[in-house]
Amino acid sequence: ADVTIPSLRDRWSSHPVLGAWMFLREPMTAEAAARLGYDYVVVDLQHGVASSEEALAMMQAAEAAGAIPVCRVATNQPVNIGKALDAGALAVIVPLVNTGEDARRAADAARYSPVGSRSFGPVAAVSRYSAEYATVANERICLLVMIETAEALENLDEILSTPGVDGAYVGTFDLSLSLGLTPGPYHDDPRFHSAIDAILAACARHGVVPGIHANEELAAMWIERGFRLVTVGYDQFSVLDGLRGALDASRGSAPGGPGSAGYR
Repeated sequence: ADVTIPSLRDRWSSHPVLGAWMFLREPMTAEAAARLGYDYVVVDLQHGVASSEEALAMMQAAEAAGAIPVCRVATNQPVNIGKALDAGALAVIVPLVNTGEDARRAADAARYSPVGSRSFGPVAAVSRYSAEYATVANERICLLVMIETAEALENLDEILSTPGVDGAYVGTFDLSLSLGLTPGPYHDDPRFHSAIDAILAACARHGVVPGIHANEELAAMWIERGFRLVTVGYDQFSVLDGLRGALDASRGSAPGGPGSAGYR
């Protein structure tokens, strides 16, 4: 039987894609983001609070509502990458990929033999996409490696030339720290812009799609610079902003307070 598995690759080939990031563990929020029209919804298992069971429910909700379910795994280990894909993630974001060997390890874990060594057992994916999943998974799944350290900047060509790497995702906060800057989504600093330019150029050289953490103020600029995958919505900070706004408006006080930094 023919199986149609949606792919992030199809979306970014036609337009820059915008995503929502889930630090919390609420399937209704993941579903709402998908229904609002975000192209992809990321469940964060590195810094987020969701368990593997909650992540499964969130990705099911996001996919059913029309978004590509994505998972940032906790570490670059085959068990983490395989478990996220078995739960139905159609793309994985792997943190702290600093060398070509790191990239090869991630790529190997994300694909079935003969191109990789992913173990077969796509329990949730098969129930969603049918038993034919295995025949198309290698082509439909996307692997994004995070570029977020000075070491990774030194090894860009080795990392991004790795077969099986589909995208480079810039972790702006860790990258900023690694460059000697304060953690944040953006810096008007030559070190920061030089790093971004180097990543974009390396992506172009190796046919890899560039992605980045951003927000609604930065999105247009990053897309103009060449990013094709831009995360702009974050569940935790949207909740905090909404709660703070209601409280401040009711008190007549100035905005600000705990959590206002976030990824803003």
